[in-house]
Amino acid sequence: MNPYWLEEEAPPRPEVSHNGRVDVAIVGAGITGCSAALRLAEGGRTVRVYDQRGVAEGASGRNGGFALRGGASRYDVARETYGGEQARDLWRWTERAIDRMEELAGDSLRRPGSFRLAADDEERDQIRAEYEAMNEDGIEAEWLDDLPGRLAGHFEGGILHAGDGALQPARFVRRLAARAAEAGAEIREHERVDDVGALDADAVVVATDGYGHGLVPELDDTIWPTRGQVIVSAPLDTVLYDRPHYARQGFDYWQQLPDRRVLLGGFRDVSILDELTDVEETTPTIQASLEQFLGELIGEEPRVTHRWAGIFGLTQDMLPLVGRVPGRDGLWVAAGYSGHGNVLGFACGELVADAILGETAPQLRLFDPARFG
Repeated sequence: MNPYWLEEEAPPRPEVSHNGRVDVAIVGAGITGCSAALRLAEGGRTVRVYDQRGVAEGASGRNGGFALRGGASRYDVARETYGGEQARDLWRWTERAIDRMEELAGDSLRRPGSFRLAADDEERDQIRAEYEAMNEDGIEAEWLDDLPGRLAGHFEGGILHAGDGALQPARFVRRLAARAAEAGAEIREHERVDDVGALDADAVVVATDGYGHGLVPELDDTIWPTRGQVIVSAPLDTVLYDRPHYARQGFDYWQQLPDRRVLLGGFRDVSILDELTDVEETTPTIQASLEQFLGELIGEEPRVTHRWAGIFGLTQDMLPLVGRVPGRDGLWVAAGYSGHGNVLGFACGELVADAILGETAPQLRLFDPARFG
C-alpha cells in the first residue's frame, strides 16, 4: 500500500534548470537533501538535486511523523558516551532546529509534545535516569507517574517532552523543495545516480540516509540500512492519543493523526536481523505484531487502511555522519540518523550546507565521518 503521507498532491514548484556544471550536486530529495539545497541556494550556490524517485518518496514519506528533540540515544547514555557538554549542546541544537522547522512548516507541523513511556519496571528505571540527567542539565521535561487515559495500567510512568512535534513529513519536505526551487535549486526527480564521481559539480553531497548503500563504498560498514514498518488505522470515533508516543526503547511508536487515524510503527525487534536490510517491503511477522498491538491501543479490532515499509540508516554510536568523506575530494555526506531523521535530517542538511559555505559548527566534530576510520 502507498504510505499515508504521500497521498497528498505535491505543491507546484518552479521549474529550474542549470546548464552544465553546478557548484553542488545533492543525491537524495528527502528532508536532508531539500534542507541542504535550500540553504545552499539561499547562500548563492548553484545547486542540482537528484532522486531516483520523487521528492519525499523515500524515508521522508515513510516514517512515523515524529519531530523529536535530541538524538537517537537516551540523554543519560549520550552524556556517558560523548560527554555532558556535547550531549547538552546537541540537545539545544535540535531545539533550535525544530523551531526553524516550525517557521517553515505551516500546517505540516504541530507541537503537542511527546510521551516517552516505560513498558516495564526496567525501562522505568532507565528513562527515570534519563529524566534526572535532563533535570540536572536544565532541559525541560516532566516526569509522570500517573499517565492519562488508556496509557494508565499499560505503562509504568513516562516523560512528557513539551516541545516535541508531530509532522506530516512528506508535506513538509515538498514545501522545502518548493522553497529551494524558488531560491534557484534545480530538482531532478526519477533520475538515479549510480556514480557520484560522474556528477558535473564542484562538490557532491550524499543525502540518502539508509538508501544509498553502495554509493559511497567506504561508508557501507558505518551506515547500516535498516527497515521500519508502519500501519495506519481507519479513522476512530474519538481522540485517544493527543501527541506522539514511544515505548520499549523506541521499538514501538504511535500517534493519532488529525483525521483520528492511529499510525503505529515499530516491532523491529520481533525479527531484528531480518530488518537489517534495504529491501523496502512489509513482512507478515511484524505486520501481525503491529496489528495486535494496535488493537490493544484502541480497544477494538483494528481496521488497517495503510501498510508500508521504509529504510533508515543506523550507525554504531547512534550519531549521524556529516562532513567530508575521508579520502574523497569534494565529496560530502549527511546521513545515518538511526530512526530520528525528521529533525536531525533537517538540521544536518543545514549543517553540511553551512560547512560547504565555509561555516563551521561544533556538531561537525561530533558527526565527523572520519571517527570510524
